[in-house]
Amino acid sequence: MSLPDHTYYGFRNCVGAFFEMPTSDARALLPAHLEPLEMQHTRSILALTAFQFTQSEAGEYEEIVLAVIVPPMIEVGKQIPKAAFYPFMVGTSTEASRLHAIERWHLPHYMKDLEISFTESELQMDVHVRDGEDAVLDCTVTKHNYVPSKHLYNAFTVEEGADRHFKANIYMEAPHSEHEEEGGSLTLYEHPMTEGLTLDDINTYPFREQWYEEGLQTFEPLLTL
Repeated sequence: MSLPDHTYYGFRNCVGAFFEMPTSDARALLPAHLEPLEMQHTRSILALTAFQFTQSEAGEYEEIVLAVIVPPMIEVGKQIPKAAFYPFMVGTSTEASRLHAIERWHLPHYMKDLEISFTESELQMDVHVRDGEDAVLDCTVTKHNYVPSKHLYNAFTVEEGADRHFKANIYMEAPHSEHEEEGGSLTLYEHPMTEGLTLDDINTYPFREQWYEEGLQTFEPLLTL
């Protein structure tokens, strides 16, 4: 069965933040063909992104993505990617969404349903991720000014058990807020989702925060590298 030319995901909110992490962790998490993008010598970038999906082939669900930021791939005729991600761990609230993302995008997942809660206030969004009674992470992203936007991102993935590398172009179209006010926060807990991270050596405040209000995420077909 042929796959659609594009895959669409409607969302209510998408909040994310970038945190400094040890480059030694980043290199250990990345496949050999990718390099971490460093903030400064020995310090790379951990990206955390949380979605409230309202429309998809797998229905409604919540998702949390942990990724290492890598250099983007520039293509003739396309806008310059705003950032490029290597997602090393994804968690979702439903089995259907996990199976869809693994089959379609080769994204690595924690294979249990998570409770991913979003609490919005006047100034911020608080995201709490729980695995039953176990805490996985707590993150806060703060608001700034919103502007209409359509941004391009790269996501790099690999096929588990095979030496096949892929890239997906992802467009985010929604009112967008971005700033470097360091107003947010991150707490990571010991959990299978955070394995490979030196928790005490990851900044607890972000150097960049972003928030997409209700909008559309569009995936182009996977490109084999």
